[in-house]
Amino acid sequence: MISGRIHSCTSCSPSSSSTFPYHPPCLTSASRHCKFPLSYVFLFFLSFFSFLFFFSPFPLIFCFHRLSPPALSISQRVSRNCLVTRYSSGWSETQFSFSGLSNNKHLLPVGLGALVTSNTQGISSGPLIAEEKIGVLLLNLGGPETLEDVQPFLFNLFADPDIIRLPRLFRFLQKPLAQFISVLRAPKSKEGYASIGGGSPLRRITDAQAEELRKSLWAKDVPAKVYVGMRYWHPFTEEAIEQIKKDGITKLVVLPLYPQFSISTSGSSLRLLESIFRDDEYLVNMQHTVIPSWYQREGYIKAMANLIEKELEKFDRPDKVVIFFSAHGVPLAYVEEAGDPYKAEMEECVDLIIEELEKRKITNSYTLAYQSRVGPVEWLKPYTDETIVELGRKGVKSLLAVPISFVSEHIETLEEIDVEYKELALESGIENWGRVPALGCEPMFISDLADAVIESLPYVGAMAVSNLEARQSLVPLGSVEELLATYDSQRRELPPPVTVWEWGWTKSAETWNGRAAMLAVLVLLLLEVTTGEGFLHQWGILPLFR
Repeated sequence: MISGRIHSCTSCSPSSSSTFPYHPPCLTSASRHCKFPLSYVFLFFLSFFSFLFFFSPFPLIFCFHRLSPPALSISQRVSRNCLVTRYSSGWSETQFSFSGLSNNKHLLPVGLGALVTSNTQGISSGPLIAEEKIGVLLLNLGGPETLEDVQPFLFNLFADPDIIRLPRLFRFLQKPLAQFISVLRAPKSKEGYASIGGGSPLRRITDAQAEELRKSLWAKDVPAKVYVGMRYWHPFTEEAIEQIKKDGITKLVVLPLYPQFSISTSGSSLRLLESIFRDDEYLVNMQHTVIPSWYQREGYIKAMANLIEKELEKFDRPDKVVIFFSAHGVPLAYVEEAGDPYKAEMEECVDLIIEELEKRKITNSYTLAYQSRVGPVEWLKPYTDETIVELGRKGVKSLLAVPISFVSEHIETLEEIDVEYKELALESGIENWGRVPALGCEPMFISDLADAVIESLPYVGAMAVSNLEARQSLVPLGSVEELLATYDSQRRELPPPVTVWEWGWTKSAETWNGRAAMLAVLVLLLLEVTTGEGFLHQWGILPLFR
């Protein structure tokens, strides 16, 4: 069984659509003297476009899209609007749940499960790596290495339109706003970084992960080079790409170090890659693929369960400890309006870890909350700080914090969780506090990442059948659902690396048909206003000009 979720560099986008060449008749001032009334022309075009938009069996603009196994829609995947807070038999009957109790604990039937296991033994890597130079690009956030780096790092962060989403009309304010926010927040952020040693350890840890991944790949007979590309600080993604080109890499696997996909993390990094790839002929021709998320992999789940089990043993009464999963938050609008799958993937990830713990006879109560919110907008709830206070009010005395969306230690774990949330927990009446460390270079975790890379190799370049397709989006702009639709809904296997196309009535074509129809109506309305004759004038809606 092949695991991992792979997204090729070809995806459906309006730019790939082909159109019927249509040339409307030339309408000039001479049309005023034409025996055929202009209102009839107006009516003809209005009827023609309306018919195409509403009734035509084929779209005016064809949108080609890849046939793939049926995938869960965003609405299906985010159908669970609550988290489970379960009590073992030793607890009081009183239950605390912050958003209701879901009737469906699993996204998949219990008999099938969603855990993806590794199957590298059945994959022959020999033909794939013969005379090929394989590279793996690890993507991560980045962090300031000194206190002087804090303000420029914050500027890079807030200048990203995937972090602060401004209306298109106000995009020119993105950098001035980022400058203002970064200067405003820099003093407080510097205090946080000073408390953890004067800078973020993220680069050092990510470099170590890259080296361990390289060793693991070589041990599995895949002589690959591993590169690190940070989104907002050195080494920037652009620097990693330049090194990849210098090394002559011919096959590239892009692996974001975010277990769950989000527009603001993996999506932002992949869109940056998209712009870099589009403008470089070498990169356009280089075969590559993307592993957008890997939270459901067996190695990751078991590695997380191992760390939780180890930390629980440090408590005097391990069975009474509430397991507190704390994930990095995202604005609620990303999930509800932009279709970000982050919340659904996070909840499923927690379910899988809990299932693994149950297999080990660990049945502790648990909950999930979201941290690190910024600004006045609403973020994913429940919030970590509010949840900690509520747990204390409910009489919880022992809490084990699990940084579920982080695979490396950085400011959110070392300062926000270890200092701020620990202090808040003690003030709220929680007496015993523990925290699971980030995975870092945990051997099982690294080995499973190596397996994910190896399993993706048959798919590298399989969909990039032309330069035109290679220049299309790595991630569909504005719709994560298009990204998810390329994967098997139960994620038990990847779609076959074969390109099959169909044409017909698609969402993209429907959108563009509507735009074409509205544009035609506006053009004809403008012509009627400027000529003084037409359908609206005859009906008396517009005054007649003599």
